[in-house]
Amino acid sequence: MTTALPDDLGKPLSGWRLRLYTIIFEADTRAGRLFDQALILTILASIAVVMADSMQTVAATWRPLFSSLEWLFTAAFTIEYLARLACVRHPWRYATSFYGVIDLLALLPTYIALLVPEAQALLDVRVLRLLRVFRIFKLTAYVNEYQGLGRALRASGRKILVFLSVVLMIVLVMGTLMYVVEGPANGFTSIPTAVYWAITTMTTVGFGDITPKTDLGRLISSAMMLLGWGTLAVPTGIVTSEMTAQRMVAPPTTRTCHECLTEGHLSEANFCLHCGARLPAYSNEQPEPATR
Repeated sequence: MTTALPDDLGKPLSGWRLRLYTIIFEADTRAGRLFDQALILTILASIAVVMADSMQTVAATWRPLFSSLEWLFTAAFTIEYLARLACVRHPWRYATSFYGVIDLLALLPTYIALLVPEAQALLDVRVLRLLRVFRIFKLTAYVNEYQGLGRALRASGRKILVFLSVVLMIVLVMGTLMYVVEGPANGFTSIPTAVYWAITTMTTVGFGDITPKTDLGRLISSAMMLLGWGTLAVPTGIVTSEMTAQRMVAPPTTRTCHECLTEGHLSEANFCLHCGARLPAYSNEQPEPATR
């Protein structure tokens, strides 16, 4: 027998749920900006505690303080997670979204370690809280740059895929050639090993664990190094050209659809671009200009 969700969780938001939703999920209001900024500071502080706790010399002295702070952060994230579930129309949809899963993973390690002491190793998973810093992209000042970069990467995907295919063919050919030229006697024991050498050489990493010994091998290696310089610049040029070619029609907002939780709708939009649901009235509280 399944327990049905309360009726109001599927109805349009109103009252305290709408006010809470606007604060938590949107950053165009003063309260929303303050909430997101406070959340980001809390996330960074919790990550700093996790990093310090991993240092044995520091943890030996400050272990009680770190433990108290960890529970404080966990309690704050728990309240925030429950508040997000309470103010959305479809809690399960949020819980299974990217941010919902990350929010849950930020809580579980501490609770699991409390219930199962043998699972202390899971506490290292707390570093996943750093992924929540991506919420900073909801702040109005970053929405334009974030969405512009996302569009450029999507538009460049096919070109970059073709480029990577060409690079793969080059390293396969050059690796096979080096296997024939150098052979197992000089460390090139197989074609996959030679391809590994070609990748490290072409990307100018150069671990040095495998090096050519013959004059012809050194000549091929030099050509790979020179080719690597130009190769690294190609993806950057592709993405940059796409970003230059794109022009924003209207400034984006952090306006969120109550149905599918997608963001970035235009201030004058009446319906969601993704699911077609009617959008609530848009409220934008810009900060007052500073006066002398």
